[in-house]
Amino acid sequence: MDLQLKEKVIIITGGAKGIGKGLAEVFAAEGAISVIVGRKAADNLKAVSAITEKGGQAFQVEAELSDPEACERAVNAIVAQFGRIDALVNNAGVNDGVGLESGNYKDFMSSLHKNVVHYYMMAHFALPELKKSKGSILNITSKTAETGQGNTSAYAAANGGRNALTREWAVELLKYGIRVNAIVVAECWTPAYETWIETLPEAASKLEEITNKIPLENRMTTAEEIANMGAFLVSAKSSHTTGQIIHVDGGYVHLDRALVNA
Repeated sequence: MDLQLKEKVIIITGGAKGIGKGLAEVFAAEGAISVIVGRKAADNLKAVSAITEKGGQAFQVEAELSDPEACERAVNAIVAQFGRIDALVNNAGVNDGVGLESGNYKDFMSSLHKNVVHYYMMAHFALPELKKSKGSILNITSKTAETGQGNTSAYAAANGGRNALTREWAVELLKYGIRVNAIVVAECWTPAYETWIETLPEAASKLEEITNKIPLENRMTTAEEIANMGAFLVSAKSSHTTGQIIHVDGGYVHLDRALVNA
C-alpha cells in the first residue's frame, strides 16, 4: 500500500531512540522526511545517519522539550529548513517514578513538563503549518493512564492528559481538516525497557513473567509494530480517522489474560 508519505515533513519528538527511532525509520522508508527533535544532538545525528545510510531522508533539531521556548525554536528551525510541516508525532517522555508517597510537588510538576506540557507546546507552535498542509497529529501514550502501574503518579497523569488532549484537539481542529489520533503502548521492547529489566533481580524470569501475560503470541510489541500503525495514522490512507486512541499491545490492556493463557 502506498501511504502517500513521499516528501512529507514529519516531526518526531524523542525520535533518536526506542519507539521514536522506530517511527522515524518507518516514515523515512515510506519516503517521508523524518525530523528528529531531541535533547542530545549526538543521539539525534546517530539516528539520522542510520536513516540516510539506508537511502532515507532525515534531519535533526536539538531541543530540551521541557523548555517551552526550546519547543518554539525547534518548530521555527524546521519551518526555516523545509517551509512546511505535514505531521507532528509527540513521543518524547520518561517514566520517572514520581509516585504519591515517594514524590513531591516539584518533581510532579517537572514530570508533567517532561511528559505532557511539551505535547501541547509542540502542537501549539506547529499548528499554523499544520493548518496549511491539513496535516495530522499523532500522540504516543502509555497504558499507565488506564491501568495504573504504581509509584508513577506523574507519568500516569501525563498519559491521561495525552489521551484527553487527543480527543480535545480532534474536536478543536475539525474545522481545519487536521486529524488527531493516539497510539497506546503497553509492553514494548526498547533499549530503555531492556535497561530497566536488567536492574531487576532474576531479570530473565521477570521478563518471561511479563511476556506470558501478553495475550497475542506471549511476546513484547516491537517499535516497528508501533511505527507501522503510526505511519498509517499520519497518512492519507487513514483520511476519515480522528479522535481515536488505538492500542497496539498484543491485547495486553483489554483481553482477559486469565482466559487467554488458560
